[in-house]
Amino acid sequence: MSQNLSEKINDVLADRQLSISAITRELKDKGFVEHRLVLTGYLRALRDLKKLQEIEVPPSKVYRRLEHHEKCTDIYSMVGDQIKNLDMEVRLPLAIYIISRLFKRPVFREELLHLGINNKSVANCLESSACMITLSRDENLKLYRSEITRISIPVNDPAYEIKAEDGQMVSMANIILMETIKDLVDLSGLTPKTKQTKLVEM
Repeated sequence: MSQNLSEKINDVLADRQLSISAITRELKDKGFVEHRLVLTGYLRALRDLKKLQEIEVPPSKVYRRLEHHEKCTDIYSMVGDQIKNLDMEVRLPLAIYIISRLFKRPVFREELLHLGINNKSVANCLESSACMITLSRDENLKLYRSEITRISIPVNDPAYEIKAEDGQMVSMANIILMETIKDLVDLSGLTPKTKQTKLVEM
């Protein structure tokens, strides 16, 4: 696939997020006709290369651009990529647990969108008696919203917390954070070339 297509997709996604159908239409309007299946594969390849973020908005997916600095520092896409294949009943509370632990505050709905978790998934969870998350009543939410400058948090955007953590959640969060660190740091020359199944006992 040509570099020209990548540039055109970047132009189409400037300052907005679009579905595959919308991207296809926009490209066609610009005189670039490509089969939807080919374009879908290309968009997913750009996602895997951390050039685009894929966000689930059932029944479709939308894509947005990741600028150069975001590819290195966007904790939302990094964590989102690590948990995207988990079932939502695990994925949602795990995402809230990790982000709330990192930032030492509740997690806003807008942040969940950046993690690839849509509003419907949150609403479905809250309606379930087995839901592990709850709406935050933290008295400092207004202050937190004003102090977040990396992304835009809408006024009155709700925030969420974990009802109670357990050993399995802590264990899974540690694995996700470990994999995220490995994505951030060059470990070449520090890890063995042959894989070990367990550490050698001393």
